Amino acid sequence: AVADWRVAEPSSRKVKRQVGPPTLALRENPDILKTLSVPGPTRPRLVIGFAAETDDVLGNARRKLATKGCDWIVANDVSAEQEVFGGVNNTVQLIRSDADPERWPKLAKSEVAARLVARIVTHLQGTPAVAA
Repeated sequence: AVADWRVAEPSSRKVKRQVGPPTLALRENPDILKTLSVPGPTRPRLVIGFAAETDDVLGNARRKLATKGCDWIVANDVSAEQEVFGGVNNTVQLIRSDADPERWPKLAKSEVAARLVARIVTHLQGTPAVAA
């Protein structure tokens, strides 16, 4: 995943060990999802974002869908008790701008990916192509 933040002034030298952690100023990275979602002739027919959340998964995913302007959000709970990072399974919710949220059962990550690809194919087959 793309990080939301980056170091404002990267050091050209090794940051030496000192007493206490170094202070790092951060700068916001460009919002790729919001940029891709801007209406116009270059916008993809389907823009899907991902929301890794630790609190209020559905609420935060819905807000992200609205503020970013994308079509779908695949949201998942990445709080410590879910064991998503490093695990083989995941439980996601598919949040769409045109339908009620879908909560998918706990599945292998590869099965989540396969289901998502199948949904994308079905959606795009039913969506007329935009004339170039």
